[in-house]
Amino acid sequence: MHPHRRYAPPIEAKCSVNVMKAPFPLWQRRWMTTLVQAVVGLVALLGVIGMQRSQLSRPSLWASDPILAAQQTKTQLNLLRQAPSFGFDNLLADWVFLQFLEYYGDRAVRQQTGYGLAPDYFDVITHFDPRFVDVYPFLSSSVSYQLGKPEVAIDLMRRGTEVLSPELAPNAYRVWRYKGLDQLLLLGDVPGAIASHEMAANWAEPIDPALANLFRNTAAFLREDPNSLPVRVNSWASILIEAIAARDQQTQARAKAELAKLGYEVQINEKGQPLLQRLSPSPEASGSPAQP
Repeated sequence: MHPHRRYAPPIEAKCSVNVMKAPFPLWQRRWMTTLVQAVVGLVALLGVIGMQRSQLSRPSLWASDPILAAQQTKTQLNLLRQAPSFGFDNLLADWVFLQFLEYYGDRAVRQQTGYGLAPDYFDVITHFDPRFVDVYPFLSSSVSYQLGKPEVAIDLMRRGTEVLSPELAPNAYRVWRYKGLDQLLLLGDVPGAIASHEMAANWAEPIDPALANLFRNTAAFLREDPNSLPVRVNSWASILIEAIAARDQQTQARAKAELAKLGYEVQINEKGQPLLQRLSPSPEASGSPAQP
């Protein structure tokens, strides 16, 4: 029933004045409106999940028609972004992140279509749970280094930096660190990178003073020399380590290429750890880079 529609009951003979009465009290009408909205939202949410389940039950559309698959996935993510969470924000963020990992890990298709949907996935994930610290390395890797849109990644990271704190998540400093690396290595925003590394140091201090000191030294080096070779070598080495942990071949190749430009070759030891070896002395070097 429309909330503004009125109902006129039959007038008894003894009444001399027409009295208009609503069929339900105000609190009942509000409750019914809320219930209808919840049902509509639930139907939309179930529809998105149903479409995902139906895709899993048939051969991958990404293999047969990647353009159509991308269009459908983008529509599903947009619908999910607008759907109510009913208090299950964390679960929705987890579920979408799992969907992203499936998308991200399909390297054969990604070589054909790229990572164009990565911002859509992380828009949904960080909308529902911006405190989900573990997603930010994947956000930086896929959106900044593979899609080539660091400014979009930094905007999404800002959702995390605005609500996180060392008290909420001991490793929350990592979001500032990734933001600072993207600002330095991809945008050339040295003042922004300095500010981000200082924040990373402040957040890391309670749990790892040595790491906090490393971040402060990075900021200090950048103040003295915005083109500091040791800082850039250490930064790309950090990106390489994260890419190895995530088995991200594309970002590993990018990091190795950038390190080669800076005069360093990457060798992997028997433990799977990267070691840097200087190819030739560089006049730009202001000192040996510290271990990342």
